[in-house]
Amino acid sequence: MAGRARVRRLKRRFSRTDGLRAVPESRRAVRELLGHWGRPGQAETAELLTSELVTNALVHTDRPAVLRVAAGPRRLRVEVRDFVRYRPRPRGPVPHEATGGRGLLLVESLSDRWGVRGLGIGKTVWFELEAGHP
Repeated sequence: MAGRARVRRLKRRFSRTDGLRAVPESRRAVRELLGHWGRPGQAETAELLTSELVTNALVHTDRPAVLRVAAGPRRLRVEVRDFVRYRPRPRGPVPHEATGGRGLLLVESLSDRWGVRGLGIGKTVWFELEAGHP
């Protein structure tokens, strides 16, 4: 239809056997999908937050995960579905785990909106970014 903005979509399924190799693959796929989307640095923020959600799904569930991205001219929505009921919450880093514990804090602080939606089996953790054209 004329006048309707095009929404670019991405869907990837990662299995347990993919392991953490799925993280750079998800970043690459988001980078290719977005190109120069939004304000300067916005696509890089989307890459970072996507990798946090994919990492959490793979590390904390030991099950498959599904990445879905919808990028419109004004808004980006990224969802990562896993198949474990446990609902994540932001927490500060645990002192003896200096490299962990910050993922959802990054998502919370850098996204415009984020949340967790429970499903019959598992959940979807999502975030949105507004393009905010300069």
